[in-house]
Amino acid sequence: MGSPDQFIESYISNMTKTHLDDSKPLWDIHLLNVKTSEAESTAIFRIHHSIGDGMSIMSLVLACTRKTSDLNALPTIPTKKRQRSSNSGRFIRLVSYIWFVLQVICNTLVDVVMFIATSAFLRDTRTPLKGAPGVELSPKWFVHKTISLDDIKLVKNAMDMTINDVILGVTQAGLSRYLNRQYGEGNAEEDAAKQKRNNLPRKLRFRAALIFNIRPSMAIEALADMMERKSKTKWGNYIGYALLPITIALRDDPLDYVREAKAMVDRKKRSLEAKCTFLSAKCIVNLLGAKVLTHIFATKDYLLSPHFS
Repeated sequence: MGSPDQFIESYISNMTKTHLDDSKPLWDIHLLNVKTSEAESTAIFRIHHSIGDGMSIMSLVLACTRKTSDLNALPTIPTKKRQRSSNSGRFIRLVSYIWFVLQVICNTLVDVVMFIATSAFLRDTRTPLKGAPGVELSPKWFVHKTISLDDIKLVKNAMDMTINDVILGVTQAGLSRYLNRQYGEGNAEEDAAKQKRNNLPRKLRFRAALIFNIRPSMAIEALADMMERKSKTKWGNYIGYALLPITIALRDDPLDYVREAKAMVDRKKRSLEAKCTFLSAKCIVNLLGAKVLTHIFATKDYLLSPHFS
């Protein structure tokens, strides 16, 4: 084999051309004993989204593991401990809570109106990244790049944000530079001055579907507990979508991309848009069926933009 890395990518791409067998459980695992530049072998796990969302699958995988300190205990997710405050601190917390509730109400109203407008008529700007109708049915090619988690944590700790904020900022920077080259019709032989020239159109609307976990509990639950009827963390899909505006622009300071990403994600966290989209999708499925929901949402232009989670 000429290139093991290329073989793995081709194998995964060919998997998108095949469907899971409906007569069997809707998942399969492929073990490729091929040594690549990053691993001695590769395991590809394919599972149908109808079985569960990310938290369900993560809970299933982590339920198969145990702590090294206690071989009978499940892994836990670290949480921040609340500190006791004085009477003056309680008053400040009360004022902050009231302000937070007002922000949630206002942001939710704006986001719901924008979501309805997007479903009806509001479209994203046509860009080289926008796929034509039916692109979701074409074969996919998965290209990956391994980056250092320590580097991401360095930026995360220095700027007091989450890993997802840093990743989204990096993605935003990459999309901005890529689209700038596409609009400028640049090539690798151009000098650095031409590459930095702003070729982006004005008032470019570019959005992605941000997936939120709306489960009441963030802890890792045992599989047996998740399967119980009265469990608070039920098995299945409990995710909501939020429209995330992606800022496509050239910045002199690369950290500006991360700051903008954090500001937008923090605003989305102060909104109930994800829960509203989850409830609306659930009502449509119960009243009209899953095919109607697919026709309403999957054919919209904004869902043809990149998805980030």
